[in-house]
Amino acid sequence: VDVIAARGTQATLAAKKATTTIPVIMTGSSDPVGTGLVASLAKPGANVTGMSIVAPDLAEKRLELLKRVVAGSRFGVLWNPTNAGNVNEWEQSKAAANRLQITLLPREVRQPKDIYRAFKSLRPRTIDAVVTLTDALLSTGRTDIVQFATNNRLPGIYHLVDFVEQGGLMSYGPDLHHSFYRAAFYVDRVLKGANPANIPVEQPIKFELAINLRTAKQIGVTIPTDVLALADKITK
Repeated sequence: VDVIAARGTQATLAAKKATTTIPVIMTGSSDPVGTGLVASLAKPGANVTGMSIVAPDLAEKRLELLKRVVAGSRFGVLWNPTNAGNVNEWEQSKAAANRLQITLLPREVRQPKDIYRAFKSLRPRTIDAVVTLTDALLSTGRTDIVQFATNNRLPGIYHLVDFVEQGGLMSYGPDLHHSFYRAAFYVDRVLKGANPANIPVEQPIKFELAINLRTAKQIGVTIPTDVLALADKITK
């Protein structure tokens, strides 16, 4: 193997644990410095480099956008405590919620069956909206998450546009398609002899707000015009 491409924080951590010599190109890592994948963004320092999605820095923006849409202030949060990036993002979310005067009701999702358990404990009467943190397990379970939110007429904001394409209300985050596209350039440089320890980690420069107006109508939510004006993608 000449190079390993890994998607997400957990896959990249597993690759780094498996080898200290084979170059690892990461995509979709939420906090590569905080999780110990690299020494710094400018100087990774080992065999891992690639693309970061700076998820912890997006936590406050997501909560802020959702608060502008939702009348209430009690948000159920799905997150994966086994994902080191999620732990950092959760800490950021708590700090942001305090500033925004939002109450967060966290529910841990460590494996697929935990999604159902989280839903069962998040009764619609106790929360006003749903939030997901940046995690591959939650991304995989997006069909169940969106269905729960829709069936219970709950607004939600998610970390991937895929949620909105499947009927979720809103998403805000980096353009992951661009991230994977850029990762190919890292693979090319490494295969041509560049040392990953010296190739800076690239942060996303493009962020997308997606809104599903069809879902908004279905669950009885009105999206303010100033929020609609910010949207990059609107599903009608």
